[in-house]
Amino acid sequence: MEEELNTEEKKPHKTILLVDDDEIHLLFTELLLNDEYEIFTVKSGKEALKLLDKKHDKKHEKKHDKEHDKKHDKKHIVPDLIMLDVMMPEMDGWEVFNKIKKIAALKSTPIMFFSSMEDKSARKKAHEIGASDFVIKPCDQTDLLNRIKDVLKKAKHKKEKKDK
Repeated sequence: MEEELNTEEKKPHKTILLVDDDEIHLLFTELLLNDEYEIFTVKSGKEALKLLDKKHDKKHEKKHDKEHDKKHDKKHIVPDLIMLDVMMPEMDGWEVFNKIKKIAALKSTPIMFFSSMEDKSARKKAHEIGASDFVIKPCDQTDLLNRIKDVLKKAKHKKEKKDK
């Protein structure tokens, strides 16, 4: 029985950064994805950039209990996928996307946009700037999980091609 647990613990999880100012959607999406992925959440583009870019000002520390902070070093992460809300205060998803793509370690990290607006021009813009997907929220659970798996699979194939 102990061997089973150890095997389960060794299984590496892909990491996803969720960026959304809507706390309810953030929590819902985190709960939905938590079994299959390691999830990091932030409520603004500025928080995302501080977490993603080690050159950014380190003054901001997300408020969590100390045990959680030990488990997840919040100073800098390189996620396997970033999911960005389009409409956020201070800095919208488009601006965050552009800043993320300037960070060398994240240039090939797939970014999915999600929005509560069903706006064809936003979907078109996401495609034109190189986003991996555009999801209307709320999204069907199965559809979202399948889209995330598809984006991660495409990113893996792209990386394998590049490494050859």
